Amino acid sequence: MRTSPKGDRRDARGRRLLTLTGLTVALAAAILAGLALGSVRIPPGDVVEALTGRAEPSPFRTIVLDVRLPRVLLGAAVGAGLAVIGTVLQALVRNPLADPFLLGVSSGASVGAVSAIVLGGVFGLGAALSTTVTIPAASFAGALISLVLVYSLARSGGGFATGRLILAGVAVSYILTALTSLILVTADSADHLKEVLYWTLGGLGSARWGMIALPCAALLVGTALLMALARPLDLLLAGEEGATVLGLDAARFRAGVFVLVSLLTGVLVAYSGAIGFIGLMVPHAARMLVGAAHRALLPVVALMGAVFLVAADLAARTVVAPQDIPVGVLTALTGGPFFLWLLRRRPEGVAV
Repeated sequence: MRTSPKGDRRDARGRRLLTLTGLTVALAAAILAGLALGSVRIPPGDVVEALTGRAEPSPFRTIVLDVRLPRVLLGAAVGAGLAVIGTVLQALVRNPLADPFLLGVSSGASVGAVSAIVLGGVFGLGAALSTTVTIPAASFAGALISLVLVYSLARSGGGFATGRLILAGVAVSYILTALTSLILVTADSADHLKEVLYWTLGGLGSARWGMIALPCAALLVGTALLMALARPLDLLLAGEEGATVLGLDAARFRAGVFVLVSLLTGVLVAYSGAIGFIGLMVPHAARMLVGAAHRALLPVVALMGAVFLVAADLAARTVVAPQDIPVGVLTALTGGPFFLWLLRRRPEGVAV
């Protein structure tokens, strides 16, 4: 028996609601595990008591509230943001391999952040000023410049080649990584070596309460704006010509969203470093669950990205505890094989 369109829509809404509920429960479980597990294991009951304020002052309470909770919340915000950014970039350039890391956006943001760290030490900027103003601003500038450069290279020859976009992004990413190394080796002192390595590898180990507000606010505002732009993003999936016929100024819209995406990337990378492949893997998994319509897709992507990075950071803290592996290393180890699988599955995605 054929179902009616109204019935199909009702079923789709039911699946989305079930998916969102399941991901919300998974995120809560991942956060609880992130607070309980690590080099020091804390019973779940003590974690709940610390969160509800019923626990007496103790080392466990300090670990949960002052060390692990900021780290878990930053991981959730960064994971959600990177997944949303990857989803939007894939729609803007109509390429399933697009990702802020592969397109050089994260590398550009890292160059800006590292430059701010080194120059902040040279000119004696205060740590608070560097953390709240200088590093995020420099990170945004680096992300925007790299994205504009990659997009310009992809449009060379009078057209827009999505395959060329990936190749340009990889090349620009290598150049920016070399530039980061150059900044490091030409610095007058080695005082910033650890901080620079943090940006290049990506990690959440330096998370503190003062670092949470801006990434969370950027995530909420950026995602809300992108949700409002869901219909134009859907139109781009039909192709630039089709979107233009339907009344969308594709070039202007794409330029505006590029700026928004660069701003969000810059803020997130300023606090986490360059964590790759989340924006590549998560959108594909989310589309399998709820389809490609962005109004339904973006909330699912955000929750799934948050779950993924919180779980990955937990693994980074526990696999070789008490040593703390940069979480960017683990996401690269999982994202690299996924990229190769996707490349083999969809070779047309990188056709030049």
